[in-house]
Amino acid sequence: MEQNDTNPSTEQQAAATNTAEIMPSLEEMLKEAERKGQEHYDAWMYAKAEGENIRRRAIEDVSKAQKFAVERFSNEMLAVKDSLEAGLAVETATVESFKSGMELTLKQLASVFEKFNISEINPVGEKLDPHKHQAIAMVDSDQPANTVVGVMQKGYALNDRVLRPAMVTVAKAK
Repeated sequence: MEQNDTNPSTEQQAAATNTAEIMPSLEEMLKEAERKGQEHYDAWMYAKAEGENIRRRAIEDVSKAQKFAVERFSNEMLAVKDSLEAGLAVETATVESFKSGMELTLKQLASVFEKFNISEINPVGEKLDPHKHQAIAMVDSDQPANTVVGVMQKGYALNDRVLRPAMVTVAKAK
């Protein structure tokens, strides 16, 4: 039988030393966990700050959009105002020249309305729609009941949303 020159206690010490070198100490593990915890906290704080910045920028953008939403419309309306002022500035105007100037200005205004999808609600002959029409009177008529027979004031819609309902008279039930 051969005897081993190495002492079992020496082998155990060597194995323990190798394991100790491979296995980090509790202090090292704690420091690593704290470092990772700080990294995650920093990333969370960065994300939180970025979210606040995005929210603040969105609020500013909405505010600017509301403030300047009518800018294009306003610029188009300036031309209509200029036409009205030019018509009033004429010193030797006749009724016919005023009338033709008003017709041109009305065409200019209608063009602006068309550009911005503002449409007239002129419902003569249609059935009363309380979403688009406001009945102000009922009159005797040959038309079926609740049919619009007259328009006192035209209504207007912006992109199919009613800005002002048409004021109408409707036929009475017989």
